Amino acid sequence: MNYSHLTQQAISFIENHLLDNLHALPKAVGYSKYHLLRVFKKETGLTIGEYVRLRRLAKAAILLIQTNEPILEIAISLHFQSQEAFSRAFKEVYAIPPGQYRKMMRAIQMKKEEKQMVTNEDIKGWTLTGSNPENYEMHVDSEIFHTGSKSGVLYSVKKVNEQQFATMMQGFQAKQYCGKRLKLSCFLKTDEAAKAGAWMRIDSSSGDTLAFDNMHNRSISGTTDWNHYTIVLDVPEEAASIHFGVLLIGKGKVWADNFLFTVVDEKTPTTNNIDQELLPEEPINLSFE
Repeated sequence: MNYSHLTQQAISFIENHLLDNLHALPKAVGYSKYHLLRVFKKETGLTIGEYVRLRRLAKAAILLIQTNEPILEIAISLHFQSQEAFSRAFKEVYAIPPGQYRKMMRAIQMKKEEKQMVTNEDIKGWTLTGSNPENYEMHVDSEIFHTGSKSGVLYSVKKVNEQQFATMMQGFQAKQYCGKRLKLSCFLKTDEAAKAGAWMRIDSSSGDTLAFDNMHNRSISGTTDWNHYTIVLDVPEEAASIHFGVLLIGKGKVWADNFLFTVVDEKTPTTNNIDQELLPEEPINLSFE
């Protein structure tokens, strides 16, 4: 999907230059400013300015927790004109001023350390499953996140190979999306991952798989920064349930944040790989020669 590739290029540039001036962004991705703005908004639901602002505020939240830098220095490094402007913007997203946020989050971290909480804590709504779930763990990460203050992370805790996998997943009823084309989007980040990606599956009431995509032909490997990924599937009228999540095959870590479901029109191509990848276009070798 060309649009997704353009959006990924733009996000990658932003992530690598988050503390810099971003005027060179259109030239870096090779498109006009207006085309880039239109595509980025369509893909992510945010303008580039809104996205950069949220990412810089998320960076600020991490710096407040993990460093002792003065709030003014953090504000200036993130291109806010003053500490007051930074505090107003931060409060709009995090509901409290940055100084209070720093105190509160450090107090929470201290309590967690004192209680020696296990990392494999339950995440509301999410289930850990797969071929070898005992070799993996998942938890909420309040130190690495895309926006807001938390992300979900799935990672291997034992020696595993690429025939073993786990997924952090959930499912819901399909009735409000039946007969529509559904796009799943999310932000993912990886660390030394063998293979990782998002996935979505549409099932009938009898359990038959009607549509499926696990990013098999565009999986993420190695160490990557936050980027935007999409899956688009048609939801048939007979669909009963929709399942989705994050997949990790083999070793490594994958973080996920900001899952979003949107209905799209037929101009957006599907990524369904059941028919496209499992069946050839024409019959072959009919005479066994």
